[in-house]
Amino acid sequence: VFDKDKLVFQQVPAKIHMEDLDPAPIYRAHPEKPVVSFLINVAWGNEYLQDMLAVLKKNNVKATFFLEGNWTKKNPDLAKMIKGGGHEIGNHSYSHPDMKNISAQATREEIRKTNEVIEAVTGLKMKWFAPPSGSYRDETVKIADSFGMETAMWSVDTIDWQKPSPEVLQQRVLSKIHPGAFILMHPTESTAKSLETLIIEIKKKDLDVVTLSEAVDEERSNP
Repeated sequence: VFDKDKLVFQQVPAKIHMEDLDPAPIYRAHPEKPVVSFLINVAWGNEYLQDMLAVLKKNNVKATFFLEGNWTKKNPDLAKMIKGGGHEIGNHSYSHPDMKNISAQATREEIRKTNEVIEAVTGLKMKWFAPPSGSYRDETVKIADSFGMETAMWSVDTIDWQKPSPEVLQQRVLSKIHPGAFILMHPTESTAKSLETLIIEIKKKDLDVVTLSEAVDEERSNP
């Protein structure tokens, strides 16, 4: 009698792994992996953060929050609340500079100080760096790599800082969604009001919403 529980799936490991490659920004996960990730950059927007966390919890979704160091220092309770929700946390610089145009020494300080603050507040070690406004140069990525961190970009932008209506934001995201998408967000009213609809519609497309680390993990989701 056929018993699917007795099937054994063995994944063949890749010959080349991400850590074997030269440091480079990551814009998306594998296009054949049926997942998307919410990348939520936090340097302001406290008034919308708790609503967003409540929606994520209600829908059993984990996101990756990139926290600015200075914001984390001023809002340790909110940072702890993000961690308490089981979300992934990354580094979003200390003072939100244009990383493309600051010195190597200043870049190191921005990343180091933020890592120290976030680790002091949450106990978490940072493995992801998201440069403010997506602005960087090759050296920025190499410096992040020297801290043992990958640089994350995105493939779908909500452009929520322009305060679009929730309908416009939802259409913008859902028209561009694809397997492996990294969706850039901030704590804004537009995103807070759109979040649940986005989660529901994305799941209808047979895509799971997972953290950035889960999205790029070589392990496939369970068949």
